[in-house]
Amino acid sequence: MKLKELEAEAPKREFEQYVTSAHLASRMIYTAATSFDDIDEKEILDLGCGCAILSIASVMMGADSVTSVDIDPDALSIARENVASVEMEEHIDFVHAEIAPAGSKPTSEDVPVFDPKALGKKFDTVVMNPPFGSWKKGIDMVFLETACQLAEHAVYSLNKTSTRDFIQRKAKAFGFEGTVIAEMRYDLPKTMAFHKQKSVDIEVDMWRFERIQK
Repeated sequence: MKLKELEAEAPKREFEQYVTSAHLASRMIYTAATSFDDIDEKEILDLGCGCAILSIASVMMGADSVTSVDIDPDALSIARENVASVEMEEHIDFVHAEIAPAGSKPTSEDVPVFDPKALGKKFDTVVMNPPFGSWKKGIDMVFLETACQLAEHAVYSLNKTSTRDFIQRKAKAFGFEGTVIAEMRYDLPKTMAFHKQKSVDIEVDMWRFERIQK
């Protein structure tokens, strides 16, 4: 499959959270699949899956299965609709859970902390567009640490360029070597009441983290 075909097929549904554009999603998964062989016939984990755009792209590029996790039930409802619209239900499983440090208590009684052991699965590759940590400080590193704990081989993530040096150091502490495989602009539309402008371009790094072999 060609990059343009993948980008054209990715869902573009808008909802209240920040949306991963079709271009960014297709670029990440296409690169992971064609440049590093991290998608085809692999078990994929999508953390903070939102509308499931990364999950769907992963299946389109040959993933054996995808486990898609999100804290927001409304986002998961949209994700299930998107997956059903492309007839991928048998390849993508959804988990309603919070991404939090292992052993921590959930912030809501209605949403458990994600426990991969309960699934009895191992994941070759983790893909994610995590929160940037601008609103809830440190949540981006919670996602990265969780991803590094669960990925057998590689993690792909979108993070603000301004945090590059810090992320590089943290990844090494988590046992992964990080490489910026693309520098991109994230076109953030006005989706929240406090946003002043119609859209803002944010400089974003597309990362590939690979487990350091001992």
